[in-house]
Amino acid sequence: MQNSFELEHRLGYRVLRWVLAVALASGILVSSVQVILDAGRVSEALDAQARQTMSLVRDASTQAVFSIDSDLAQQVVDGLFAQESIHRARITHPDGEPLGARDRPLRTMSLRPITDAMFGDVRHYRTELTRESDPDSVYGFLEIQYDTGPMADTWLERAIVTFASGIATAVILGMALFVVFHLLLTRPLLRIVHSVKQVDPDRPDDNLIELPEGHKDDELGLWVNATNNLLVAIGDSQTRHREAEDRVNRLSRYDQLTGLPSRDTFMELLQADIEEAQRDNTVLSLTCCGIDDFKSINEQCGFRTGDLILQTVADRLTKTLTGGRFTFARLGSDQFVVVEKGLRDGFQAADTGDRILGCISNPMVFDDQTISMTVTLGIALFPGDAKKADRLLQSAEQTMALAKENGHNYFQFFVASVDQEIRERKQLEKDLSVALAQNQFHLVYQPQVNLATHRIIGAEALIRWEHPERGLIPPDHFIPVAEMNGRIVEIGQWVLDQACAQASLWASNGMPLRIAINLSAVQLRQESIVDDILDTLRRHNIPAGRLELEVTETSFMTNLEEAVDKLKRLHSAGISIAVDDFGTGYSSLTYLKRMPVQHLKIDKQFIRDLLVNEEDTRIANTIIDLGKSLNLTVVAEGVETAEQEYYLAQRGCQLAQGYFFSKPLKPSEFERFVESFHRSIAEKTLGH
Repeated sequence: MQNSFELEHRLGYRVLRWVLAVALASGILVSSVQVILDAGRVSEALDAQARQTMSLVRDASTQAVFSIDSDLAQQVVDGLFAQESIHRARITHPDGEPLGARDRPLRTMSLRPITDAMFGDVRHYRTELTRESDPDSVYGFLEIQYDTGPMADTWLERAIVTFASGIATAVILGMALFVVFHLLLTRPLLRIVHSVKQVDPDRPDDNLIELPEGHKDDELGLWVNATNNLLVAIGDSQTRHREAEDRVNRLSRYDQLTGLPSRDTFMELLQADIEEAQRDNTVLSLTCCGIDDFKSINEQCGFRTGDLILQTVADRLTKTLTGGRFTFARLGSDQFVVVEKGLRDGFQAADTGDRILGCISNPMVFDDQTISMTVTLGIALFPGDAKKADRLLQSAEQTMALAKENGHNYFQFFVASVDQEIRERKQLEKDLSVALAQNQFHLVYQPQVNLATHRIIGAEALIRWEHPERGLIPPDHFIPVAEMNGRIVEIGQWVLDQACAQASLWASNGMPLRIAINLSAVQLRQESIVDDILDTLRRHNIPAGRLELEVTETSFMTNLEEAVDKLKRLHSAGISIAVDDFGTGYSSLTYLKRMPVQHLKIDKQFIRDLLVNEEDTRIANTIIDLGKSLNLTVVAEGVETAEQEYYLAQRGCQLAQGYFFSKPLKPSEFERFVESFHRSIAEKTLGH
């Protein structure tokens, strides 16, 4: 009885605690909503009172300012102070000189910091003073500042009453609910629990559960009776039934030769993988693997060797493709299937296909007999190729069969365009791996012009890839590939080294220009990036102030703290930092405040339709104004017309680059352009 009492006491305490917690939370929530709504009404009432007051005195104020009657203006202002909420009132000329003014201290209250946080300490209102006969002429302004204290004090008193009554009501309802809950459910359940504890697991039908009084015909009574019937039925047959079920399940769900899931089991696993990919919004690949000429191997080497080959293939697949992203199965005699989850695109599936081909093609040795074999793969992607499990598997099997008609030991994607795109991408990766060593890259330089002085003050270094067969490959095509496979690190270091060498050469020839280079997100994540940049500057004897690093808004958002630290170290060394393509990424003032940024580069997409597209013009103006307010230099990219150049100069944009001035040039062409550009500017100046 003592244990039963303690259990009942503990359960009742927990129920009471939760009921009271829910009741308090509900009371606080409802009261908070009421208080917030009341605050909104108070704020609206204050605004309405201000509008009404200004409407009442507007004519008199207009007359005073029109007649330049300071006495009348002061009378109007003094009349406004009949309201206790008025903190300050002014009637001013258009130039801001007051004609009549008066103010008084804010009302002192102990809880003023709370109300000020919600309503503000004062509300500012201002209206133009015009006459009906000449509404376009503004003769002055009427300015009123309201002290929110009086109305906020009244609101605070109501809020306290609302909170108190709401919480008290919720607690009373919670206590009533607890009593009903305890009588109808908690106490009978505790009695049932006590009976269940008396049941012997080895002989469950010896001590059946006792039925609580008054619950014979309700849900608790039905549950107790059903449970007792189950206890009687379980008995000794429970263990034997479980063992038999496990054996049958194992035989039906897994391939006995390889230990991999069978086709039926795989379809269940595939459906679960598809549902996970839908939730995570990721790509899933299904690769069907068919052993090439397996029938011939069976006939030549015997079925025992054939079984060993199947076991070896299964073992190599599971050992090569490790981790929780893969699901394996054996579909038939010589067919296996691999599912890979969490992909970004089909290129990762192609990499996995290469790994499968590589691991299977290694020779196998059985009884001093070496056997070489290959597999052919058909790959289908979810959700691009199919959204249902059976259709996705069918697509992969059809693709594998089609691939085997055309050859062996390669993979093919279900959609021909995707297959071609991935093959071109992999060829591009292969060509990119040797481009630097074979001197296929070169740099061009686009001048940056000071719009105020019309002097070339720097140049942006841009990489170009001259492929020996495909010709000039745009940076937009190969830079993302280089970033994905990591080659951008060595390419970026080469660009930095070449640009610094060129800057040093120009400086020695009397043309000291600032060089801007792009710093990718992958480079910025390198531990040694700061030391590498500073070492390059020292090696070429270039002052740090001659180098500008351009980073995009998205390049440092992955690990903001680390990026800020590295860029601050570079900035402290004297290197300028610019945000490239500003306005196309996060455009957050938070990171601009934290980053050591000196320049904002307006993306060329906003300059292209400047003065033509109203939205692009507004965005460009906003970035220029933002740069001014933060004391940052604004650089416009993609300037192509004289109208754009003139407009940007008038708006206060300091620097610009684009085809209006010059396309990106090779070093020798760049030198000649700078000389001719400055000469033409000098001639124009002398001509004026």
